[in-house]
Amino acid sequence: MTQHTIYQAKQIHTMNSATPAATHVAVREGRILAVGSEEEVRSWGDAPVDMRFADKVLLPGFVEGHAHLMAGGIWSYTYVGYHDRMDPQGQPWPALTDISGVLERLREIGSRLPPEAPLVAWGFDPIFLPSKRLDRTDLDSVSETRPIAVMHSNFHLMTVNSAALKLVGYSRDTDVQGVHKQADGHPSGELQEMAAMFPVMRRLGINFRELGSAAEGIRDYASVARRCGVTTATDLFSSLEEEEVERLLDLTGSADYSLRVVPALNALGGTPEEIAQKAQALRLKSTEMLRLGLVKVMTDGSIQGFTARVQWPHYYKGPNHGIWNLPPESLYALTEHLNREGIQMHLHVNGSEASKVTIAALREALRKTPFPDHRHTLQHCQMADQAQFRSMAALGLCANLFANHIYYFGDQHRDITIGPERAARMDACRTALDEGVPLAIHSDAPVTPMGPLFTAWCAVHRLTGSGKVLGPNERISVPEALKAITIGAAYTLHLDHEIGSIESGKRADFAVLEEDPFTVPSETLKDVPVWGVVSGGRVFPAAPE
Repeated sequence: MTQHTIYQAKQIHTMNSATPAATHVAVREGRILAVGSEEEVRSWGDAPVDMRFADKVLLPGFVEGHAHLMAGGIWSYTYVGYHDRMDPQGQPWPALTDISGVLERLREIGSRLPPEAPLVAWGFDPIFLPSKRLDRTDLDSVSETRPIAVMHSNFHLMTVNSAALKLVGYSRDTDVQGVHKQADGHPSGELQEMAAMFPVMRRLGINFRELGSAAEGIRDYASVARRCGVTTATDLFSSLEEEEVERLLDLTGSADYSLRVVPALNALGGTPEEIAQKAQALRLKSTEMLRLGLVKVMTDGSIQGFTARVQWPHYYKGPNHGIWNLPPESLYALTEHLNREGIQMHLHVNGSEASKVTIAALREALRKTPFPDHRHTLQHCQMADQAQFRSMAALGLCANLFANHIYYFGDQHRDITIGPERAARMDACRTALDEGVPLAIHSDAPVTPMGPLFTAWCAVHRLTGSGKVLGPNERISVPEALKAITIGAAYTLHLDHEIGSIESGKRADFAVLEEDPFTVPSETLKDVPVWGVVSGGRVFPAAPE
């Protein structure tokens, strides 16, 4: 029989209500043999005790239920965001808090590029710089000849210069939804949602699929995850072409790869029949470290980009663009077919109209074809109200709420996009739990940095970037928040029978922490240091030497 190893820790929080705390865990063949006291785990047979975690705290490996593989590869482009960020190698990128700083960084990076090479940046968000919206003339001051594209932090909008507009033939005669026009009828340079952005992305070689499918990006994604205690993470909008799948199978199958990757097939660009057939074929290729078969449905856009579908009275102090990436009639047809084929869906809904229509579509699909234990999950679901959460519970839907938005955009949502009342119930974790909706919370990396303890802190305190509490009645407790980043997130991925808690028979996936998140002051929850992870029994320090 294969020898097992016993790990001793200062404290083990199992997230299993039958045995919530322990000091020792035995691991054999990448799985948890037993957890409890030293005496209890030794009853399975004598084994060496590994003391490397004797002064650490173990939790189940964190589960990031909404992120994107390009969180690693996106750093091949230039970061120009309003918040400080750190790249996968640990290099800090200082915040840019005005347009002049953005343009200065673009000029500096552009000076290193060949004259004909496009300049692509990401992370910009005009909502933080309301005095003037970045436009083509600003970018023309960087270069009138080099195509420039600045992707907004939400990845639903971009701003480009005149050279990029010319490449795709956008002019005052262009009639494409999302090509924003100035008062004189000429394009401003701002492009909203995929129909408007894609021609520029194609001509400039901006390919999010390649950012996530390149070997270096896939490795960087594991590095990002390892630094914050994540052992399972999604790629929640993926084309999953054959070459990409083969590369994922190869890299995730390597002994030195620490992350279980759960991609979801992008449902845009194919018929319901084609999407279902591809998802079913992909499911058969799943391995221990690569889980395939989910489908991602993109409905509306971004709240801070004013492209989310928001119910009356619509936006508070901004334009009501409200773009459907997937029109309601197409959504009904797609959800009906995928549900009938037994395929779990993860559905992007930001605005309240999008969640309303999506819940109605899923209700109709489930009425026609009952699907026990489907766990269809509304992703982001930021503006759902109590009635919508009640409907979700009745239908067996899950919610994965974008708790990080409270900190990063809460002030702007209160003051600009949707106003004080609706902002107070954004990402309503308390209501979701009280109404019986299975809950996960997420970062949507690279939109905001991956970091489940920070995400949990956001849900517990609901502090905005200015330090104000947004919707105190929607706060949840530390144990509830930690559940949402472990067993709760695992449930939304249909993986709670394998991961999300530390108990006999499950995968030996642990987040290894320097302090105890259950006992530190809740204000410092986000600051608990991560030593690294254990993934399938393999030990990975956060920053290997």
